[in-house]
Parts: sequence; C-alpha cells; structure tokens
Amino acid sequence: MTISTTVKAVRGALLAAALLATGAAPAQAASTGFPPSNWLYLTITKGDARSPHTRDTLLLCDPPQGHSRAADACTELEAVDGDISRIPSKKNVFCPMIYAPVTVHARGEWSGRRVEYTQTFSSACVMAGRTGSVFAMDA
Repeated sequence: MTISTTVKAVRGALLAAALLATGAAPAQAASTGFPPSNWLYLTITKGDARSPHTRDTLLLCDPPQGHSRAADACTELEAVDGDISRIPSKKNVFCPMIYAPVTVHARGEWSGRRVEYTQTFSSACVMAGRTGSVFAMDA
C-alpha cells in the first residue's frame, strides 16, 4: 500500500469516525448536507517532513470540534474564507530564536472548495503566531 493510499484511508476513517461521533447516521447525512462543507484534516510534524513525530486531527466546523481550540480555529478560518495563509499574524508574539522546525499540513474542504496548505516554520511558537488556533493541538 502506498503512502498516498494510506493517508486517504486514514483521512476517510477519521472523517467517518467524526461524523459517527456527532450522531450523524448515513440515512440522516443525506438530508443534512453530507459530507460537511467546512472540514480540515490537520497534521503537525516535528522536525523535517519525514519525521515520525506527527500529531493529527480532523477539524469540523459545524459544530466546531476536533481539538481543544476548535471554536477559535473555525472562527479564524471563517474570517478568511478557509485560506490559512490569510490568517493575520499575531502582533505581540515574541519567540525565542531556537531552531526547532515544525511542518504543518491541512487538507479538506471549505465552502465547497478544496483546501491544501503546507508550511514549515522555524518553531512551534512561530507557527502559532502565524496560524492562530488552527494548528493549536494539545501535545
């Protein structure tokens, strides 16, 4: 099985699990807008992109769920129509100059559009200052 196939399988399983956890049964899903229009599969990898130290979650925004700051993340994404690169940088964030790279990746849909975002930041602090609550997953 290739990595691409594995990622698709994991993403599909996470989406299905999240939908079942919210109580959406397959018969109900057709009448309530299945699949959800605003969702992102998020990953954070410490080190380079090949590192095994990866955290992931499925962020759903109707209602907000997926990680501890899902409501804030959905609000920030709504303000920029799902474009993570347009989230305003936080002004009063001071990060130590320690190089500890993190690579983030988001893929999913927002308002019917496909979303794909990948960026490597010099540290988790810089990432948080640039992406707001979107990648604020608990360790």
